[in-house]
Amino acid sequence: MPVLQSSPKAIIQILISGSQILGKAFYAAGRQAVKNAKARPAAVGSDVAGVGNATSGSLTDKLTREHRMTLDEAHLILNVKRGESMDHILKNYQHLLKANSPLKAPPKPTTGGRTLPLPAHSHYVQSKVVRARERIEAELKLATEEPPASTPPPIGGAGTDGTAAGPKS
Repeated sequence: MPVLQSSPKAIIQILISGSQILGKAFYAAGRQAVKNAKARPAAVGSDVAGVGNATSGSLTDKLTREHRMTLDEAHLILNVKRGESMDHILKNYQHLLKANSPLKAPPKPTTGGRTLPLPAHSHYVQSKVVRARERIEAELKLATEEPPASTPPPIGGAGTDGTAAGPKS
């Protein structure tokens, strides 16, 4: 015959078991939180575009750091391919800018029917579109500029008359 426990004793055992389970769960969650805090996430903040990888001294990397956007990201935002004409880029730019602009004057509500929701506009998307255009224009400007002609340094530190430059005695 099974032994029946008294009600208070069973309640106390349930509370102790539940407390142990919760304690172990909180302990495991705390350990995982510490691991997550120590690990460096793959993409931090706005570095998703690879701006943090633009560390060389090249002019393209300098533009990427200045505009906080890679050239590929700029082309994706404006929905253009590399090498397309500036006219096509500006056409897409103007369309995207207008599509994300606030309305000049809200439409008048109709008297009898349902009113349609106003189209949304996004200042964030507008700023990305403007930055994308600026990044592409900066790259095109860089491509059209001639590299400055540099003069080679003097060889061996010789003077103009072919003698070694140095203190005269």
